[in-house]
Amino acid sequence: MKYEILAKDPLSSARTGLITTEHGTIETPIFMPVGTAGAVKALTMEQVEATQAQIILGNTYHLYLRPGLDILRQAGGLHQFGTWKKPILTDSGGFQVYSLAHRRKITEEGVTFASHIDGSRHLFTPERVMEIERIIGADIVMAFDECCPGDASYQYALNSLNITERWLNRCWEAFSHSEPLYGYQQSLFPIVQGCVYPDLRRRAAENIACLGADGNAIGGLAVGEPTEKMYEMIEVTNEILPEDKPRYLMGVGTPVNLLEAIERGVDMFDCIMPTRNGRNGQLFTRNGIINIKNAKWKDCFEPIELGGASSIDERYTLAYLHHLFKAEEITGLTLASIHNVSFYIKLMAEAREAIKKGQFTQWKTSMIPQLQKRL
Repeated sequence: MKYEILAKDPLSSARTGLITTEHGTIETPIFMPVGTAGAVKALTMEQVEATQAQIILGNTYHLYLRPGLDILRQAGGLHQFGTWKKPILTDSGGFQVYSLAHRRKITEEGVTFASHIDGSRHLFTPERVMEIERIIGADIVMAFDECCPGDASYQYALNSLNITERWLNRCWEAFSHSEPLYGYQQSLFPIVQGCVYPDLRRRAAENIACLGADGNAIGGLAVGEPTEKMYEMIEVTNEILPEDKPRYLMGVGTPVNLLEAIERGVDMFDCIMPTRNGRNGQLFTRNGIINIKNAKWKDCFEPIELGGASSIDERYTLAYLHHLFKAEEITGLTLASIHNVSFYIKLMAEAREAIKKGQFTQWKTSMIPQLQKRL
C-alpha cells in the first residue's frame, strides 16, 4: 500500500492524498460505508457503487460468525463473495467485544465471548484474529484491541492500553509471519487507544509510530466521551502519528465531526450513522438535518435535495419519502440510505477540493452552521 499527500490546507492540519491498494486508489479524506455482514444495509452493491464509494468496511466478528470462515475461503475472500471490486477494510472485532460486555471475558490470552446468534462460545486471540482477517481478505486489516468506555477511570484505561499494546505486538508478529491467501497484499493498521487521557494517547501513538505500519488508526472515541474531548484526543494523537501515513478515525461520526477531524489531520472515516439514521428517517443535507417522519413533510413536494449527490435526490419528493416511511415501505429505507451515503461521500469530495484550493478552513467554517440546522 502506498500513500501520497497531494495538498495541505495552509491554516490547519487538513490534507488530501491518495492511498493506492491492489484493488484500486482511494482519495482522501474519504468516508467508508459500513458493510457489517458483507453488505451495506438495505443497499445492493450496484447501489453502493452509484454512491461513488471508493472503499467499504466488513466486520470481522460478524463475518466470522456468519457466513463463517469456510464459506469465505471457498468463495475466495470477501471481495469475490460480495462482488465488490474496490478496496475493503475490516475491523478486528475489538469494538464488538466492547459492546458485548455482558457476553465476554477478557484475559491476557484474548477474549472469550458468547455468540449473539446462538450463544456458542468462541475465543478471539490476536493470532486468531489475524488468521481470520487473512481469510476475509480485506486490503486493510485492523489489529485486535480492547476498546474501553469513554468514561473509564484512568486505571481502567491504563490497564486496557497495556493489554492492547501487548496484543498489538502479537498481531504484528502473527501478521508478519503469515501470507495473504488470494494473491494480493494486505496492510495491517495498529490502533491508538488510551481513552480521554492525553498521556496514554501520546504513549500509544509513540509506540505505534515506531512500527512503521502502512497506516494508523485512532480508536476508542465516540464511545461516550464529550465531543470536545474527542477532538482534543485527535489533536494529541495526530501530533505524534507519522504525517506520511494515512490516519483513520474509527466509528466517527456526524458530518460536523468529520469536518472537525479533517481539520485536525484525519484522512479516513467510517460510521453506521448514514445508513442507520437513514433507516430511522433522518436525512443529512447541506442545508441541515431532516426527520422525514415529521408531519411537516407530508405535503412538501420539493425534491429530497436540489443539487444532491445522488440521482434519487431530484427524482423523488420529500412528501413521497414521508409517505414511504409512514407506510412502512422498505423502499423508503433504501432511498434514505442511498441519499445519506451519497451525501457523506460528496461532502468528502468537496473537502478534498477545498483543501486543494487552499480554502478548507473557510469552507468548513461556512458549512458547519448549515449542517447543524434542524429543518
